[in-house]
Amino acid sequence: MLKTFRIGGIHPNEHKLTANCPVTPLAIPRQVSITLNQHIGAPANCIVKKGDTVKVGTLIAEACGFVSANIHSPVSGTIAKVDKAANAFGQYTTTIVIDTEGDEWEESIDRSPELKEEITLTPREIVQKIAQAGIVGLGGATFPTHVKLTPPKEFKPTALIVNATECEPYLTDDHALMLESPDQILIGCRILMRAIGVEQTYIGIENNKPDAIALLQGKAEKYPGITIVPLRTRYPQGGEKQLIDAILHKQVAHGALPVSTGAIVQNVGTVFAVYEAVQKNKPLVERIVTVTGDHIARPGNYRVRLGMSMRELIDMAGGMPNDCAKVILGGPMMGKAVSNLDSPISKGCSGILLLDESHAHRGTVAPCIRCGKCIMACPMGLEPFLLAKLSENHLYERAEQELITACLECGCCAYSCPSNRPILDYIRVGKNAVNRIIRSRKQS
Repeated sequence: MLKTFRIGGIHPNEHKLTANCPVTPLAIPRQVSITLNQHIGAPANCIVKKGDTVKVGTLIAEACGFVSANIHSPVSGTIAKVDKAANAFGQYTTTIVIDTEGDEWEESIDRSPELKEEITLTPREIVQKIAQAGIVGLGGATFPTHVKLTPPKEFKPTALIVNATECEPYLTDDHALMLESPDQILIGCRILMRAIGVEQTYIGIENNKPDAIALLQGKAEKYPGITIVPLRTRYPQGGEKQLIDAILHKQVAHGALPVSTGAIVQNVGTVFAVYEAVQKNKPLVERIVTVTGDHIARPGNYRVRLGMSMRELIDMAGGMPNDCAKVILGGPMMGKAVSNLDSPISKGCSGILLLDESHAHRGTVAPCIRCGKCIMACPMGLEPFLLAKLSENHLYERAEQELITACLECGCCAYSCPSNRPILDYIRVGKNAVNRIIRSRKQS
C-alpha cells in the first residue's frame, strides 16, 4: 500500500500538461533584473554599482545576517542601474539591472558535463560552500539552505527527506529535472547526508510520476542509504509536515521545528543546486520554470537565467493567449496572481500558469451550509470555517487560540467548499494580523 499523510488532503485535477516535456534551455536575455529580497530573511546587501562589469557567477549582493542569501549575476555584462522596481505583486524593492554582453563565466565554475562523484569537503566546508553559492529552497519557500542544514544544537538529525512530490497541479519542473539529472540529484543527496551527519535519505515521489520513480530506483542501487519512496498522489503532500508524516509516520507538534522529528527536508531542485554548488562551484544563477496553461502555444519546462522578465519568458513559450484571464506565479493552489509581468524570474519561481476565464473565475459565494468539508480537507486538523469567521470579525485573540498560525495556506478548505466561501482569503488576513500581534508582543 502506498504511503501518504494521515490528516486531510485532497486530490484536485492534476493538469500535468507538460509532464512529457524535456527541459528546454532558453536564449540568454538581453537584460536581467535581480531583486535583493528573493529569499526568506533579510534582503541581501548590494555590493556593485552602476558601470561595474560582471561575469556569470560574480557575487553582486552579500547575505545580510545569518538568515539571508548571497546573490550572483546570472549574465555577463555591465550594471545599468541599482534602483527600486516593482516585483510581481506591485511591491517596490531594490533591484540590480544588468545589460548583457556575451556569456563569460567566472573561471572557478566547472561547466563541463562530467559527473563528479567524489565528495572531498568536510561537513563544515559543504555548508559554507552552499552559503557562498546562495542556495535557497527551490520548492517556493526560498528558505536559505545553509540555515536549514545547521539546526539548533538540541536537535540531532537522523534522516534526510527529499521532497520530489510536486503535488501542485500543472507544475512539472521537478519531474523534468529528475528525468534529466538523476545522478546529480543522488550525489547531491550524498553531499547533504555528509553535511548533516546522517546515513539515510528518503526521496518521496508521488505515483503519478512512474518514469521518475523507476529511473531513480535503478540509479539509487549504487548509492547506499538512499531509498526511493513512492507515495500516493495527494495534495498537499509537498508540505514538510505532511511529507514527514507520510514517510516517517511522525507528526510535527504545533510550534515545533520539523527537525524535532529527526528529519531535514529539502526540495529535489535544491538538492540538484547543492550538487552544482559543491561539485562544480556553480552558484544559483538559473533554474527550471514550468510555463503552462490550457491554451498556451508552447507549454514546457524551460531552463531560465534568473532575472529574465516574466513577459519575455511567456513570449518564448508562445505568447499570452487571447483568452488569458489571470497569470499565476507558482501553482493554482498556493500560487498568487501576478500584477506586473515585467517583474523578473526569481529563485523561488517554479512555474508561471496562464488561466482562462473558466479556470480563473470564482464561483458565486453562498452562505456556509455547515457541511464540514473544509474540516475534513484541512491537513493541519484545523477548523477553517471558524478561523475564517473569526478573521472576518477581527477576533484575532480567539483566532490565535484556535491556532490560525498553523495554517499552511494550502487552499484545501476553499477548494472543497460547495458554497465557494473565500475561506483562505479571510484566514490569510487573520493570520497576518495575528503574526503582527505576536511580534509586537515579543518586542514589548
